[in-house]
Order: sequence, then structure tokens, then C-alpha cells
Amino acid sequence: MSLDRPVAPNPYELLPAVPSFTVTSEDVTDGAPLKDDQVAAEGNTSPQLAWNGAPEGTESYVVTVFDPDAPTPSGFWHWVLVDVPADVTSLATGAASGDLPGGAFHVRNDGGEQGFMGAAPPEGDMPHRYYLVVHAVSEPTLGVDADASPAVVSFNLAFKTLGRAVIHGTYQH
Repeated sequence: MSLDRPVAPNPYELLPAVPSFTVTSEDVTDGAPLKDDQVAAEGNTSPQLAWNGAPEGTESYVVTVFDPDAPTPSGFWHWVLVDVPADVTSLATGAASGDLPGGAFHVRNDGGEQGFMGAAPPEGDMPHRYYLVVHAVSEPTLGVDADASPAVVSFNLAFKTLGRAVIHGTYQH
């Protein structure tokens, strides 16, 4: 069963341009299908990420995973990790379910949990894209708390993002 709808644009191309920097992953290959570990019904484990080359003046990071292909007008947020200290430049596989660095914290994903939710597109739907993004932030704290929605986090990022590092994986059920 396909929901027969157009492919959404890359949502990060719709935002004001900011410098890019590099993010890599031992668990996600850019543009390739996600491993079972990053699928909700399988491993439901946050991927390893490492980044470098963030713009000068970076005071903290926000890490997100977003699916623009979810059958909703607002896509689906799978992970929103806020206030990662500026001296942290990697997260281990499974970091979302362990001790978070410094004052970092999760806001609820669109599944209602604070943490990482793996890929979970409707069965038979088109391949979904999962954008893993590290946002370099101009302040030590984004200025939100754990009760903020992913949309509020994104709104605050619009004014405090110095740079963005993006990779994406795909998944089809």
C-alpha cells in the first residue's frame, strides 16, 4: 500500500543558508538504507556520530533526526538532543539511552518519548529519508527546556544556528 504522494523536499534546503561542516557515522552511510539497529521495531538504537569543522564561535550543539516523508504535514521528529557542550564532537552508538554529556537533554520526539526513536514508516510506503543533523549553536544553551516541542527547538535554532552538518539514511518497511 503506497500513500501515493510526492516526495517532500530536503527540509534543510528550505532554511536560510548557513555554513556546513562535516558529520560522519559508523552506523549510517549517507543516502543508504539504515541498519536494523536504527529501526524502531529492530534495535531502536541511536547511531554513532562524529563531527568536525564547526564554525568559529560554536558554543553548543543540537542533534536531530527528522523524517520529512512521514504522512503528516509536519514530518516526524525521531530525535532531538539539545545543549550538547561545544567540546563534545561525537556520540557513541546508543548514546541517546545512556548518560548524556554535560547539560545535554532530550525533548520529546514525535513518538512521545524523550530519546531516540528508530525508523518506523508505514508498511508498504515509499522509502523514507532520515536526516541526521548536527546544528552548531551560537550560545551555550538553546534557551528551551525538556518540555519544548521539536518545533520550538527548530524555531530557536532559526536564530542561533551558525552551521549545520547533515547526513541521511533511508528506510522502507
